[in-house]
Amino acid sequence: MNIRVGDTVKGEIIDFTHEGNGVMKIDNIPIFVCGGLIGDKVVAKIDEVKKSFALGSVVKIIEPSIDRVKLDFEVTEARGGIPLIEYNYTKQLEWKKHKVKMDLYKIAGLDDVVIKDTIGMEYPFRYRNHVQIPVGERNGKIVLGFYELNTNEIVDMKGTILQPEVGNKVINIIRDWMRKYSIMPFDKRAKKGILRHIGIRTNKDNEVMVILVTGTDKLPYSKELIDELIQEKVVSIYQNINKSNSPIVYGREYRLLYGREKLIDYIGDYKFYLSPNSFFQVNRIQTEVLYKKAVEYLNLEANDIVCDLYCGIGTISLFIAPHVKKVYGIEIVKEAIEDAKNNALVNDIHNAEFMVGKVEEVLPKLVKSGIESNKVVLDPPRKGCERGVLEALVKMLPEKIVYVSCNPSTMARDVKYLVENGYRVMEVQPVDMFPHTAHVECCALIEKAEK
Repeated sequence: MNIRVGDTVKGEIIDFTHEGNGVMKIDNIPIFVCGGLIGDKVVAKIDEVKKSFALGSVVKIIEPSIDRVKLDFEVTEARGGIPLIEYNYTKQLEWKKHKVKMDLYKIAGLDDVVIKDTIGMEYPFRYRNHVQIPVGERNGKIVLGFYELNTNEIVDMKGTILQPEVGNKVINIIRDWMRKYSIMPFDKRAKKGILRHIGIRTNKDNEVMVILVTGTDKLPYSKELIDELIQEKVVSIYQNINKSNSPIVYGREYRLLYGREKLIDYIGDYKFYLSPNSFFQVNRIQTEVLYKKAVEYLNLEANDIVCDLYCGIGTISLFIAPHVKKVYGIEIVKEAIEDAKNNALVNDIHNAEFMVGKVEEVLPKLVKSGIESNKVVLDPPRKGCERGVLEALVKMLPEKIVYVSCNPSTMARDVKYLVENGYRVMEVQPVDMFPHTAHVECCALIEKAEK
């Protein structure tokens, strides 16, 4: 590779990476360019050179893409969280469909699968009900905001277009409070300072839970902050203590400083009580779309027994349960299973049974015990399914598998195994869960192949 750090190169952006960097090729070498959109002709500076690719950033746009749009609102946040914000939204949806199609072709070898058009949002802003905002110091000034793409630099922001306005008011109240009372950001190396992150949960009614993540037990002037926050629709305030050096945002200890222990939110008609550490899909509107598609694909009947694998807090299970005889949910996180059991009770669901453990260990035991599940939902983390889960599924031989994925690449890898072992992918529905990012959620209908 003849490209060196500091070099500038000219080229056209032809694709996006899964992080949202633009992709250009120079002498057939891929260069992942922060700030580039498909169709842009740019000058890029090389920031880092790897063995088979390079990282760069846009210095100048020579000719903007015809799909680059002008925004009619101010964006103060880092573009790292919204790398496609200036890319035509219809084109974003088309690109996400294409990504799903190409992953299935390149990884699973499938070129005959029906990929539906990506279901987008009518208003693709203010959709996040949970944000985690780093707190830091830059040039001697307290900053609250997201990291810029490919960096550890926090960009100070007035707010984010991803969350409701009330959440942005919270950010500015906390920044003003920190500056007024000299509450310094926590420095992991020096073990000095106070505040590490801010967590903000917002429910359907714009009520807010604030989580103040500190690197110390003490939180000076907390009463003064509480008095300011509750002027908005803040109904719950927690201090979370995280003294570790790890990048994990929340530590294990939570202290309720004010208000309710839990926030109530909804997906469709189903109610959920959310603790500060509860897992909950961040886009409730598109989650309902996704789950309804999963239910449609399952074609549920009264005598069905369904396994919901990687069930989390039981959200999909609750959507399925009213239509079937029994649902078994399996999840490794103990707290999530406790939440799932409570959510079932709250929603008057009595035919869902939740089990804690590794899916690859619990599922084979279910199979051995004689429990026959004729339909299965898979909703694994980004890394996809463990091989043991797929092997157990093939032994169980359900007639339908609905794979809900937040990573089409690992879904394609898992689908390849299922196809090689007697299954066929009938259809895939992409859903835009995270507008203005390169992430795409999708729902795949997989059935036993006819012999």
